[in-house]
Amino acid sequence: MSFPPEFVFGAATAAYQIEGAVAEDGRGPSIWDTFSHSRGRTDNGDTGDLAVDHYHRLDADLDLMAELGLQAYRFSIAWPRIVPAGRGAINPKGIDFYSRLVDGLLARGIRPVATLYHWDLPQPLEDAGGWTNRATAEAFADYARVVGAALGDRVDTWTTLNEPWCSAYLGYGSGAHAPGRTSRLEPLLAVHTLNLAHGLAIQALRPEVRPDAKFSVALNLHVFRPDGPTGEAARAKVAALGNDAFLGPMLEGRYTDRLVSTTAGITDWSFVRDGDLAAIRQPIDVLGVNYYSTNRVRMWDGSGELERSDGHGDRTASPWPGAEDVEFLQQPGPLTEMGWNIDPDGLGDLLTELHERYPDQPLMITENGAAFPDVVEDGAVHDTGRIDYIRRHLQAVLDVRDKGVDVRGYFLWSLMDNFEWAYGYAKRFGMVRVDYDTQRRTLKDSAHWYAGVIRSRELS
Repeated sequence: MSFPPEFVFGAATAAYQIEGAVAEDGRGPSIWDTFSHSRGRTDNGDTGDLAVDHYHRLDADLDLMAELGLQAYRFSIAWPRIVPAGRGAINPKGIDFYSRLVDGLLARGIRPVATLYHWDLPQPLEDAGGWTNRATAEAFADYARVVGAALGDRVDTWTTLNEPWCSAYLGYGSGAHAPGRTSRLEPLLAVHTLNLAHGLAIQALRPEVRPDAKFSVALNLHVFRPDGPTGEAARAKVAALGNDAFLGPMLEGRYTDRLVSTTAGITDWSFVRDGDLAAIRQPIDVLGVNYYSTNRVRMWDGSGELERSDGHGDRTASPWPGAEDVEFLQQPGPLTEMGWNIDPDGLGDLLTELHERYPDQPLMITENGAAFPDVVEDGAVHDTGRIDYIRRHLQAVLDVRDKGVDVRGYFLWSLMDNFEWAYGYAKRFGMVRVDYDTQRRTLKDSAHWYAGVIRSRELS
């Protein structure tokens, strides 16, 4: 089997992870600036102040993408670089940067895929309640309208949010991500505000962008493997929080009964107003799927120490409000450097389940990749583990496509090594190595391999 000509191969990044220049050309502070500069929040106290200096190395990085033969590039736009205070005055230098980025992509034959929000909320909006305040959704729509008016004639695909699960549950539940708040109710408030922001942003974008522009959202949907006699009950709880909380309102216009039941001890969802669900349920052209690993779960039996985290929210509290009694079991190897298991079958299962649940909804792999302990030998990185990981997951995509699942493309995470959020610079996901002392870029073996797949449209 081979990939058809219309299947899109790309790579993805996020603004705060690569750009740097956090205090230049009118950019305002984001919650990740504040969080990373707060003692003990990130490994080694690392911040995104410099990241990999993409802001100043734009043209060279664009040339690198062209060298790899990327057909599309998924980047995120930093909200505080466009509207520094979150609402109000627009920063023309911020718009100019992304305009140059989009023009540079088009000049090299690469489709621009823009993500409006990849976790860098302007700090003034967080000071007013952040994603727990529904006014943030309205501010997001205003920001989307500004960006759409500036870039809408050139961007191929608009992605509203990246992984709102992380924004809500890690940002306001476990505290593992910015803004670092810990609560049981606040993540559910944030879930709804993020969903509303998605719908309002699409409505704001449509009049501003070209008629053939596509709309999307990128969700890190979870695959839970039930373990033992209580496994299915555990899976239902966390699947409601991890998947239903976004798929339900965005694609069905409802919060599912099992989500409402799971969270009944926390909220009755009375903060959902008349008209909200209709506003959220906007037609999208493609559903973005971010996938890395699976989880094995069961109900805690009361003995021993409860492992409440899935590996993302283990710094303070549980990221699963209403399902704190679910136990996440240690996965067998092999594992990536993040401690995540490698399970390509999980990707196939997820894509198949989505196809069965939403048969008319096209899908796109918007993130997939792995961190490994890359070793430099004579100036090269022979990352065979990463190549094997990508190959096996691409094979899973081919397998489900052969069964009729409409998967239209694959974006590798990540284009290059970068600031890995709370892990700082300790974890490397890139197919391009970055020397953080010199900012030198080096193509790893995986980059050469991926470029070959793009050229041949076949797995080797």
